[in-house]
Amino acid sequence: MSDLPAFSGLSSLTDKLCDRDTIKARVAHLPRPLVFTNGVFDVLHRGHVMYLAQARALGASLVLALNTDASAKRLGKGPDRPLNNEADRAFVMAALASTSLVTWFDEDTPLELIAHIQPDILVKGGDYDMQKLAETRVVQAYGGRALALPFVDGYSTTALVRKIRAI
Repeated sequence: MSDLPAFSGLSSLTDKLCDRDTIKARVAHLPRPLVFTNGVFDVLHRGHVMYLAQARALGASLVLALNTDASAKRLGKGPDRPLNNEADRAFVMAALASTSLVTWFDEDTPLELIAHIQPDILVKGGDYDMQKLAETRVVQAYGGRALALPFVDGYSTTALVRKIRAI
């Protein structure tokens, strides 16, 4: 192993991780328009990567907020979910070129976080009715937009977990 080159990209990955106390200051240094999305992102798959690339293409920066483990468990995806803990999920998300910052939220929804950082664009997956979300009303109240991006058919973490368990 000593003949392998040193990996210098680790600090750039961890630099993308941001806690709640510093997020507003960190967001202030990002290019606008700022896009925001959130989710569990438990087992990364093609659908996630395509969704995040589409979200980033809507603006100059993308902030991704992950459900903490406790928040994810309350979503009812199963007693053993998330499979990957919040620190591991955040590190994987930070490795993606599409993400500018990765943070966490412990509430059931990222409503408070959205109000705190005021992104220009809120993006959710295609299964959401954006007009029914309280997050949409908050974003629109300060002049932002809320959009739903279509799902990539055939990709789902829940379906992938079922497939693995059937083996």
